Amino acid sequence: MTQTHEIRAEVCLSTTDLRADLGFFGGTLGMRLDMIYPADDPSVAVYSGHGLRVRLDQAAGVNPGLRILTDDPAFADGATELTSPGGTQVQVRPLNPPLELPQTDHAFVVRRLADQAPWVIGRAGMQYRDLIPSRLGGSIIASHIRIPDGGPVPDMVHFHKVGFQLIFCYRGWVDVVYEDQGPPIRLKAGDCFIQPPEIRHRVLEASDGIEVIEIGVPAEHITEIDHEMDLPTPHLRPDREWQGQKFVFNEGATATWHSAHLPGFIARDTTIATNTKGVAGVNVIRTGEGAPVWASHDADIHFTFVMEGSMTLEGEGKDPFALAPGDAFVIPPGMRTRYSDPSDDLELLEVTLPGVFTTT
Repeated sequence: MTQTHEIRAEVCLSTTDLRADLGFFGGTLGMRLDMIYPADDPSVAVYSGHGLRVRLDQAAGVNPGLRILTDDPAFADGATELTSPGGTQVQVRPLNPPLELPQTDHAFVVRRLADQAPWVIGRAGMQYRDLIPSRLGGSIIASHIRIPDGGPVPDMVHFHKVGFQLIFCYRGWVDVVYEDQGPPIRLKAGDCFIQPPEIRHRVLEASDGIEVIEIGVPAEHITEIDHEMDLPTPHLRPDREWQGQKFVFNEGATATWHSAHLPGFIARDTTIATNTKGVAGVNVIRTGEGAPVWASHDADIHFTFVMEGSMTLEGEGKDPFALAPGDAFVIPPGMRTRYSDPSDDLELLEVTLPGVFTTT
């Protein structure tokens, strides 16, 4: 490594209780939080201060030591373990490794609110409920997030190293400010954002009982704090792209409805497939005219969250599932299912990767 390359050195420390250490390093020691992940149940955090950069890692078997982050191309392929002549262990990693999207581990998944899946405290004190426990092999995370008590949110300007990220407001409202998107935007029930990769943003305030559905690809991705940028930024750039994706603010109140890809239902296209160039698609589906039919799809990931009403999910070779608000399911490609007995007020949030797929 030469001095022409950007190099960061951090001391890696193991911890058995990251949540307790967040307060110690940030409050007692007055260090600055630079990075944390995963957002729903953090296990790694990076702090800087007092001339040090410290990485706290809750994973089992982590050996304390020195870690070097560099953009030297000699180390671009991944982590390298080095031993000095005196026996010191040093790990060298790329400063900005490429985002890795794991292969999807396809499965039929049903997650019901009545099963009382645990809520855990995640980033910025928000409560998270995991909607796909298996994460389909690490390819996606779907979280039901709530903030019981409204008011200002203790958030900082940050960004996510992610391939795709959706925020859909299920209950209440939340104010968020985004890089190059003007003043703060109020996201209300039925509205959604997509946060393009690495767009800077900050959650400002939320109503009592705010609930959102957040989708992230891949499941584990890094959240970094941007201590330099002030939001809102001075320029409005609605057509700006981040890694080929545009910011989307889609409002439910102005939606146009059309026939869904499933007979017997209507759909609202949030324009996300277009603005991500087909990376992902997001539709809201309601009961329409005609009887539901058996169908299959060829999407790599097909996730659905029940927002309102009720239905019975039938699947080939499976017992039927009576679904209600708060339930979620994943249908693997090629599996035949039917959404039977839909109530008149049924409303589903459907997220697919890719955004364009075939229904048979």
